[in-house]
Amino acid sequence: MEKTGLLVSFVVTALFVYSCSCMARVAASSPNVTDQKSVLLAFKARMTLDSDNILANNWISESSFCNWIGVSCDNFGRRITVLNLSSMGIVGTIEPQLSNLSFLTVLDLSNNNFQGHLPYELGHLHRLKVLNLGQNQLEGVIPASLSECRELEALSLSNNKLSGVVPTELGTLTKLRLLSLAGNILTGTIPPSIGNLSFLETFDLSSNNLEGSIPNELGNLLSLKELIFFENHLTGSIPSSIFDISSLKGIWLANNSISGSLPMDIGRLLPNLVYLDLGGNQLSGGIPSSGCQCSKLRYLSLSKNKFTGALPEEIGNLSSLEGLYLRYNSFTGMIPPSVGNLSNLLVLELEHNNMMGVIPEEVGRLQNLQILSLSFNNFMGSVSEQILNISSLQVISFTHNLLSGYVPTTLGLLVPNLKELYLDTNNLSGPIPNSISNASQLRAVDMGNNFFTGPVPTSLGNLQNLRILNIGDNQLTNHATRSGEITFLTTLTSCRNLEYLIIGENQLNGILPNSIANLSNSLQIFMGDMCQIKGGIPEEVGNLSNLITFEFFGNEIGETIPSTIGRLGKLQRLDLRYNSIQGSIPNDLCSLVRLGELNLEGNKLSGQIPKCMGNLSDLYRLNIGFNLLTSEIPSSLWALKSLLVLNLTHNSLHGNLPLELGNLNSLEELDLSWNQLIGSIPYTIGNLQRLNHLSLSRNQLHGSIPQPLGNLISLESMDLSYNSLSGEIPTSLEKLLLLNCLNLSYNRLQGEIPNGGPFANFTVQSFLGNEALCGVSKDHQIPACAKPRTNSHQLEHVLLIVLAFAFITFLVSCSLLVKYGMKQAHAPLEVDPSAPATHKTITYKEILQATTNFHGANILEVYKATLTDGMIVAVKVLNLQLEGTLESFRAECRVLLNVRHRNLVKLITTCSNYNFRALVMQFMPNGSLEKWLYSDNHSLDLLQRINIMRDVALALEYLHHHYSEPVVHCDLKPSNVLLDEELVAHVGDFGIAKILATDKSAVQTQTLGSIGYIAPEYGSEGKASTSSDVYSYGIMLMEIFTRKKPTDTMFAGELSLKQWVKASLPNAVMDIVDTDLLNRSENDMMVIQHGLSSIMELALDCSRESPDQRINMKQVVVRLTEIKTQFVNHGNA
Repeated sequence: MEKTGLLVSFVVTALFVYSCSCMARVAASSPNVTDQKSVLLAFKARMTLDSDNILANNWISESSFCNWIGVSCDNFGRRITVLNLSSMGIVGTIEPQLSNLSFLTVLDLSNNNFQGHLPYELGHLHRLKVLNLGQNQLEGVIPASLSECRELEALSLSNNKLSGVVPTELGTLTKLRLLSLAGNILTGTIPPSIGNLSFLETFDLSSNNLEGSIPNELGNLLSLKELIFFENHLTGSIPSSIFDISSLKGIWLANNSISGSLPMDIGRLLPNLVYLDLGGNQLSGGIPSSGCQCSKLRYLSLSKNKFTGALPEEIGNLSSLEGLYLRYNSFTGMIPPSVGNLSNLLVLELEHNNMMGVIPEEVGRLQNLQILSLSFNNFMGSVSEQILNISSLQVISFTHNLLSGYVPTTLGLLVPNLKELYLDTNNLSGPIPNSISNASQLRAVDMGNNFFTGPVPTSLGNLQNLRILNIGDNQLTNHATRSGEITFLTTLTSCRNLEYLIIGENQLNGILPNSIANLSNSLQIFMGDMCQIKGGIPEEVGNLSNLITFEFFGNEIGETIPSTIGRLGKLQRLDLRYNSIQGSIPNDLCSLVRLGELNLEGNKLSGQIPKCMGNLSDLYRLNIGFNLLTSEIPSSLWALKSLLVLNLTHNSLHGNLPLELGNLNSLEELDLSWNQLIGSIPYTIGNLQRLNHLSLSRNQLHGSIPQPLGNLISLESMDLSYNSLSGEIPTSLEKLLLLNCLNLSYNRLQGEIPNGGPFANFTVQSFLGNEALCGVSKDHQIPACAKPRTNSHQLEHVLLIVLAFAFITFLVSCSLLVKYGMKQAHAPLEVDPSAPATHKTITYKEILQATTNFHGANILEVYKATLTDGMIVAVKVLNLQLEGTLESFRAECRVLLNVRHRNLVKLITTCSNYNFRALVMQFMPNGSLEKWLYSDNHSLDLLQRINIMRDVALALEYLHHHYSEPVVHCDLKPSNVLLDEELVAHVGDFGIAKILATDKSAVQTQTLGSIGYIAPEYGSEGKASTSSDVYSYGIMLMEIFTRKKPTDTMFAGELSLKQWVKASLPNAVMDIVDTDLLNRSENDMMVIQHGLSSIMELALDCSRESPDQRINMKQVVVRLTEIKTQFVNHGNA
């Protein structure tokens, strides 16, 4: 540190003067002149580099060594007392012979490149007062023999590569004033013996690997001024004795694992304290008000700890304070207005806490303030005009708060030194002031994720130093022009240093101008997703030679991909999914040799997949699904060994899957579904042991399921449905213990279904539409395997008997039904005519018996019933007295009788007459998700909640995208999600569901869903669409992980569940989630925090105000699956 170096220089100078005036006391013992010269010449000879040849030209035998550079002698010119070769660019080793210079009082070889070990013989220099070997490349241990240098006053071995422990023997150097061993790789503990050094003023052990606690004995160092232990692995609390050293001016203990709290009377105990840096530890409790008595304190850092409580009002008494760093804690309350008294304050950092309230106007009095960072808190109110009058400000960071209102129109007028402005993720509205361009020094402007409206100011182009511009996720528009071009992009061509440009999720509704070719050559990130961009991508984009990310998904971009994109040699991410791009995939993309992610999903691309894509060796994600591609899959793709995701779904690709598929051994997701692939599944697929998700459904694959699929031990989902696979299901699949989603339906499989491993959890839905499967399933709906027959004639005989019995039973049933119908003519009963013949037939009488005369209903008129065949079902009886009941009944029948998905409640049959309507459904023994969420007797862990919400997402994805006509549920909420015995979620209650015509995206309705969950356009305009369900899903996603209903009393005012969640991201999310999710180790908590932040971001993307800005359920499933995969992978690590 700077202070340590100054003290060393002072000591060296003082002792040098002292040594020059020293008289020889023992002439007889003085070393021979020739011997001293030979020692120095031998020392020079061992130097491998003398950068300026100073010693080579000066240290020559013909001259007196007392005249050599760096050498000083006593007054008689006989004995060398000082050897100072600091900062001379010397490379060499320190020789043991230096110990023969027995009259040395100063040895300073610092700031060179000396290597090797410290000689043990240095301990023979008994007259040595200063030993400075810092800033070299010395290795090995610190020799304990140095303790024999009893006259030492300054010992610095800092910034070397010394290892081992701090020698206990150093505690015998009682005259030591400076001890610096910083910047090495020392281990072990701090020796308590150091407490004996009563004259010690500076003690520096920073940047080592020391462990254990700080010895209580250090409290004996009553002359200590600087205690510097930062960047070690120290634990325990700070000894109270340390705070008794009233001479202390600086304490640096940052970046350890020290715990405990600050003493209540710290201000009284340390009146001379100037620097206090305790950041990056595990300290807790509050800031004692007495700490505000340290009137000399200039630097206070408590960042990255666990401090809580409000800031003391007395903090304004720290009149000398220049830097206040309290970020990454859990401070609450408001900023004390007394902060305005800190007239010398240069830096105020309070980000990443739980502080709230309005930013006090008194902050505007801090006229020397340079950095003001209040990000990631819950501050409310508007941006104060007084703050924007502090002319010295260089950084303003208000990211992730609850600030609202307009930004003052004076923005930029009175802050000439402002370099960075961060206002993103608040609730700010109104236009972006044109005056911002007056802050001409601005390098970063981040105003994303707010509610700014109006045209993007063209004056932004006047910010010549701008490097970062983020205005994404607002409601900004484009200046209307006849050409339809996005005009402000042209003005930004004046910003020659621009590196990051984010404009997405606005309402720009324009065309990319050709002038983007003139944007900064430094541009690396260009993102414009979901902002209604039309037209094509200008060919001039190829001029942006340093571009790393080009992301414009979810727009209305048409035409073709320009070949000039191939000139973007540094491009690593190209994301153009969900546009209307036509034509073929240009071969020019193969020139992007650094490309890691290529996403062209959901366009109208046709033709072939370029064979040259095999050249993209860094590619880890390739997604070109949902296009019109018709070629074979080029063999070169199977050589991309870095691929993690390969998604070619929903095209018309044909040909065989080759053995080379097994080369992709890094692959985690493979989706080739909905194509026209033929042939068999290659056995080499078993090499893909990192695979999490496999889908080959909806192809023309045949042959057997390969046994090596059992090697895919990471597999979570596998879909091979709708092919022509035959043979038996291999028992090797029982080894797939993570497999939770399996679909083998609609193939030609036969034989016994395995019952080990994950198969115990699969229902009949996984095996529908095969030829002759049998076995045991979770829902008992798969026929049991018959015992082997010994004779074909016996089989024919039994078959005839069964057919005859079935025919007789049919005749008897018909006669009984006719008879029973005549007796009940006053109340004719019928199976609902909409029910297909394959559904079970049940009468009113059977329902009456099965429900024990409708006994034991819950509040929703749903009864548990046991049918005569032993099947347990749920009977939902509708109240015909309520208006709209018949419409509800018809809607639910229309949906449930035709859909088929494992995550939808299965309708077994219906029963109705003129005054009775009932739905007979699959019984869910674990009840509703709402019950599990809010009951004290039930609890769901994080993975269970993720699984449940993924089940719900899969159900909605099926209804919105894979059913013949899109179905809108219209009333998604936890009470309408039911859980089976394995806590698999099933979406139910389609009483107000709407089926959309294939040519319509929305439908008018007068029936509304539940308050708190309904989308804005649904509630205000009565427009129901799939986007309405996505909104409800987003609200429900927040509820599941916070355990807060959107109608909770805390959201009765202006604050909503969505605003509350939005304000917590990304680093305060742990403060809002259900506390039942927090009982984990600290390492787990980091993963959980990351996962929960991703979930809440997904929820917010689902619940955007505008339906057009919401993602769809396909995207939800992908993102939630990725989150789950990361969590499961960590759990298995």
